[in-house]
Amino acid sequence: MAAALVLTWILPSGGFESVVNEYGRDVVVPGSFQAYETKEYLPPTSLFTVVPRAFADAQGIIFFVLIIGGALAIVRETGAIDALLGKLVTNFGNQPIPLLFLTMVAFAAASATLGMAEEYIPFAIILVALCAALKMDAITAIGTMVVGYGIGYGIAVMNPFTLLVAQDVAGLQPLSGMWYRLVIAGPLLAIGFHHVWKYTKMVQNKPETSLLQGFDDQKDNESFDFPEMTGKRKAVLWITLLVLAALVFGIARYDWYLIELGGMFLALAVIAGLISGIGVNKTASTFGKGAAELTGTALLIGFARSIALIMEDGEILHTVVNALAAPLSLAGAELAAVGMLFIQSILNFFIPSGSGQALVTMPLMAPISDLTGVSRQVAVLAFQMGDGLMNMIVPTNPVLMGILGLAAIPYDKWFWFIFPLIIKLIIACSIALAVAVWIGYS
Repeated sequence: MAAALVLTWILPSGGFESVVNEYGRDVVVPGSFQAYETKEYLPPTSLFTVVPRAFADAQGIIFFVLIIGGALAIVRETGAIDALLGKLVTNFGNQPIPLLFLTMVAFAAASATLGMAEEYIPFAIILVALCAALKMDAITAIGTMVVGYGIGYGIAVMNPFTLLVAQDVAGLQPLSGMWYRLVIAGPLLAIGFHHVWKYTKMVQNKPETSLLQGFDDQKDNESFDFPEMTGKRKAVLWITLLVLAALVFGIARYDWYLIELGGMFLALAVIAGLISGIGVNKTASTFGKGAAELTGTALLIGFARSIALIMEDGEILHTVVNALAAPLSLAGAELAAVGMLFIQSILNFFIPSGSGQALVTMPLMAPISDLTGVSRQVAVLAFQMGDGLMNMIVPTNPVLMGILGLAAIPYDKWFWFIFPLIIKLIIACSIALAVAVWIGYS
């Protein structure tokens, strides 16, 4: 925010002409940028007065995030998710390939749909114990989780924290373009699983090749008792799936958005708490704790919106857009889309929150896409991919560092495991973005 304020003093004010397109949203007119003759300087007090405005402007998303946090906390409290993982272990314990693959798919699906991330941290010890029983090291265990989590955020089929926020800022229909995200999910998961399994086979055949060779603090002897898959827990899982299906139908058929989606998640919280038998009081207290866990994310959304408001007040938002769009427009639409991916990947180091990054970068990327001949849907896809892939490697991501800490994996060892996969996925995502431009994905 301070940097944005300083930029309003340094950069010239300017703006593009805009028109309303066939979808009813404002888009900038390429080549219409004009610098303003006069310039107003924002006072330093703007850093403080802009924050309440930003929170009011982003209130719908902020309260939506808090409701989801409470709802997911109740689903976790029922033990349904732990029981589901235990069921996988029981059924596939002697078949490591399908077990690890299904586990990775489960993490990817939860991230791509519910936006789960912090909720995975307690599973680190569970997976390390599971893989130790199968003669695999901790990197295999955490690789299965983090790669699934990262790719899930990268495809973001209906992630409320990244996709819905980014599409809202870009002025797109909620959940639009889902078919292409589903198409690329398979290849990206295949690349991710191949990387993890290749490492696993290497370590199984030659244990001395493990990146953790010589570390005595690995949790090889820990065990975990999975809760039983009771009828109540099955009911919670089915209710959760039913709610997700209802969300997709409601958005597609009745144009539901944050109010209706928040209401559905609130209903899920109440129903899951009642049918699981945890009681009304515990359901309420768990909801409060779950919402509190995402207070930091909710605050970050408000402060992130403050950055865009400062740039808008100082009339430099379009100046920055014009500067970024100029080199991208010279590269052609396909390379411009890939350039957006690299920009988002770099920014993820500084803004590891997906929703926060969406609110900071999409006000820039949406008009840049208009200027470079790239659809706004492709710009959102580039944001998702940059956010998701970098979640697996940037040390500023608190979820990643929490998982590595619980599994006792030094960051440098993890880096050398995950870095080659990041390169493979960036190449694959670049190709996917180029194809999206070719086919007119919108």
